[in-house]
Amino acid sequence: MARELITSWADYQTAIDRLLAIACHKIRIYDEDLSSLKLEAEPRLVNIKRVLQAGQGDALQIALRNASPIRQQHPTFLKLLSTYGHLAAVQETPPQLAHLRDSMILVDDKYALIRFERDLPRSKFLIDEIDEMRPYLTRFREIWTEGGESVTNTTLGL
Repeated sequence: MARELITSWADYQTAIDRLLAIACHKIRIYDEDLSSLKLEAEPRLVNIKRVLQAGQGDALQIALRNASPIRQQHPTFLKLLSTYGHLAAVQETPPQLAHLRDSMILVDDKYALIRFERDLPRSKFLIDEIDEMRPYLTRFREIWTEGGESVTNTTLGL
């Protein structure tokens, strides 16, 4: 069990890599728009794909305050979502959650990277801190159940 304070963007990026590398079953992300997470980077995509290939339901859930960047600038990630649509879901949160300014990546219900303010790298990295994870897991479930617009790789219409 360990806890680390992250104070620089470089350390934040390193923590994302560490977190995705240890993921086995579930990845839950709540973020502004994924731009600071750089999920299109090859090692990160490989780790996310590995978790999806493990084939457990709801392996990847992403809630975003602004889904426009993922729709417009992340074709590789959208293709991955399309391929594993039965295990992955991305949704844009409703307007009533727009005031939230934090970000979190929760992995396997026992690891997390919690960024306190969307414009700053200050974060805490939790390793095997199951008790400290519970409020974040609850919060993510609450955010997720608020619903929102689903993000897909397909265009609906005639």
